[in-house]
This record gives sequence, C-alpha cells and structure tokens, in this order.
Amino acid sequence: MGGVLRAEPLWVETFTGLRMGRFEKLVKAVRERGGNGPGGGGRPWCLPLADRVLLVAVYYRTNLTMRRLAPLFGCSPATVCRIIHRLRPLLALEPAPRPVADVERLWIVDGTLVPVRDRTVAASSRNYRFSANVQLIIDADSRLVIASARPVPGNKADAHAWRESDLPAIAAGTTVIADGAYLGTGLIVPHRRRAGRPLLRGQEEDNAEHRRVRARVEHTFARMKNWKILRDCRQKGDGLHHAVQAVATMHNLAMTG
Repeated sequence: MGGVLRAEPLWVETFTGLRMGRFEKLVKAVRERGGNGPGGGGRPWCLPLADRVLLVAVYYRTNLTMRRLAPLFGCSPATVCRIIHRLRPLLALEPAPRPVADVERLWIVDGTLVPVRDRTVAASSRNYRFSANVQLIIDADSRLVIASARPVPGNKADAHAWRESDLPAIAAGTTVIADGAYLGTGLIVPHRRRAGRPLLRGQEEDNAEHRRVRARVEHTFARMKNWKILRDCRQKGDGLHHAVQAVATMHNLAMTG
C-alpha cells in the first residue's frame, strides 16, 4: 500500500517548517548517528531514511496516534512505532557551543509545564493536570535553544529543577537571566519589592528591561508548542525528553535558515 506523505518540499515545509536544504541537513545528521541501520531482526526498512525522519516530525507536529499515521506513510502501526523509537534519540540537540573568549553572551532560562500521560515522570501541578517541568536555555540574541534539561515532575519549583539539572554546568561562565522563581540560584533575577519599601526608579527600569529581554524565552516556548506533542505527550519514559530535544533541533534549523 502506497502512502500519501513523502519527503518532498510541500510536505517537509508543511510539517517541519524547514526548507528542503535544512531538512536534508537534518537527515544527514541522523544518518551519521546511525539512523540508516537495519530495523528489528536486521530487516531493511520499508521507507527510505528521509521519509522516516519526516514520519517522526509529522508525529511530533500533529500528535496523531500511530494507527492514524500508518496509512499516511503506507506502512503498519507497528512499523511506525519502531521508526519513532529508533529515530527519536537521534534527533537530539547538538552539544551547546562554548562562548568565545572575550565575547559577551547572554542566555535566558525558564521552565514550562508539559502535560504527560506517564505518571512516573509527571505530577499533579498548578495547571491541574499531570505535567512535567521542562527547563530550557536559549541565546538572547539568536533565540536558538542552547540546551534542555531532562523533565522533572511538574510540582517541582523552577529553582529546584534548575539545581537538579545539568544546565548550571552548561551555563558556567555565561551570563544567564531568569524570572523571580530562580531566586537564590545565582542567576540574574528581577529586583524584589519588599513590604513597605517600594522599588527605586532605577530598579523599576531594570525590571522593565529584564522583562523585555526575558520575554524571548516565552516566545520560544510558544513556537515550540506549535508541535502538539508538547501539549499532550503520550510517550513513556524518555519520550518527552526526546521530543523536546527533537523539536528544539528543528526550531534551531528553522531559525537559522
């Protein structure tokens, strides 16, 4: 049975937001990481690698069930499942580049709640759903995602999630700003208003500039949540972590060209 979707410019741009040149770069990276190896039992895949990468992107973009994805690519639901589990770790972000000496870089960190069905990685949180807290660092100038931490249960505060993650080590030596939830972490946070002690005019101006710059990470989260997998993740175990990494990878590729 032939499928409808193929790795052609129309479908690639519709579901990934990438031009064909950028998508081919993504496929090349997956190939170099071993993504073109045989399937289960050494059998060859029924779809070429580019179509398999597109399948994973369509799954993340639409959050369709595997049973519904299967006829779109002309394969069985079991094959769709194997492709997703085989390729999802290979779409991970590249390691964050270290800042060049004598070049001042500004990074922004924030967390967002992602609803998750797997209760081993989630907890009931302030959005009244079982969610996971995903921490992200972006570059303030380029708005590219620098790194993402492994999700933690959604009832953990942002400051606690930051300390538990590997993000502090990644951000060492770099100026990082955050909102007031990261008080006491050593990051640059807004001035706090004390009872009976209003902020000085200069502090108000600092806070306004801080909000203006920090809004860029909120915009990044909004763009990434156009991928519906980040609105209701049905994947278990590391599934959410792999989804965030893959979406961040495609976000970065789209932002750079």
